[in-house]
Amino acid sequence: MATTTNSPSPTIAIIGASGKLGGATLHALLEHALHPPANIIALTSSKPGSETWDKLASTSSSSSGSPSIQVRHATFDDPQSLTAALDGVDVFFLVSTPRISMDFNDAPPGTGREAHHFAAIDAAVAAGVKVLVYSSLAFGFRSFAARRSHNVKDGASEGESKAGVMRAHLRTEAYLAELAAQGKLQSTVIREGLYNESWPLYLGYFDTKAYLEDKAGEEKGREEVVKLAGDGKISWTAIKDLGVGSAVVLSSLAAFLKSGNQGISDNRSNEFLGRKFYLSNPPSTALTLAEVANLITETATTAKATARKIKVQIVPLREHIATYTSRSGPESKPAVEWWARTYPALEDGECHVDDSTLAELLGRVGVKATPMEETVREMIIGRSP
Repeated sequence: MATTTNSPSPTIAIIGASGKLGGATLHALLEHALHPPANIIALTSSKPGSETWDKLASTSSSSSGSPSIQVRHATFDDPQSLTAALDGVDVFFLVSTPRISMDFNDAPPGTGREAHHFAAIDAAVAAGVKVLVYSSLAFGFRSFAARRSHNVKDGASEGESKAGVMRAHLRTEAYLAELAAQGKLQSTVIREGLYNESWPLYLGYFDTKAYLEDKAGEEKGREEVVKLAGDGKISWTAIKDLGVGSAVVLSSLAAFLKSGNQGISDNRSNEFLGRKFYLSNPPSTALTLAEVANLITETATTAKATARKIKVQIVPLREHIATYTSRSGPESKPAVEWWARTYPALEDGECHVDDSTLAELLGRVGVKATPMEETVREMIIGRSP
């Protein structure tokens, strides 16, 4: 980390600060005293006076007498609000938009979720933001690793991943690379690990509550079959750990700017500036969805003495789409088709990540990674060991 001077602390802004990843990152910045609260800005689509706004406005570090963070209104639907909110911001954490419906029906380039990201990126350029950190997603690792092994410069193309959920991220990464090449904006791309907490989504929209409350599960030998269009190892990672890792990156970049590195250049003296990397738990901890299903069964059995065995059945993509469309209704087909492409990506090993960055970042602040077993236990039983 760069040696700092007595110059003012740079300002860090987080969009989606009341969401899962944004909130975890904000919490980590404060909990680990990584940056002065007065120089942290929470960007929210909520308006002043709302519950979300008031909660953010009262956020401060645990230190007594510490000032609260700043809160500003910004929404992806209003580019002017983004530009205004980013005024005076040095490091901007662009957490990807959750509006997944924009991606459905094979949205053409520039019309999927990347449209929101482009608006925020353009606003950052207009506002004079020095470094933008983008929260991408931990797909495409095999392609990424292959390029690195051949010393191919970081880039992004839609062919890098089979997953529909990754398409908007790749388009956003490509746009950031283009701006960096033009000298308009320095950026860092974090491919955030697949959340521990998201296993129900990947496991066929699994209904945990219904599973635990189903008395029929006590029938000996009864199984619950989950049909999926593919499976593969996933380097699951807890949201709170991703928040810590992202916060350390943001604070490192802020310290780099404080040390006097204010211009846009190809200066790589900061370990994160201009880089793309993954934040995920090590490959030795990775679990397939079938293994997660077994873990859930074992955990639930401990909680209620007996439970239905969950069995993953691999089916053709067409059958996967038909299964979940019939369950949720024809109006769900665009969403089901979009999400179904996740599973061929898993089969290709796209989410079996081998990148030690997260472990190193967690170690800087004395945090141990949260194992998937602990997350499942909390979600099934409601407590950690």
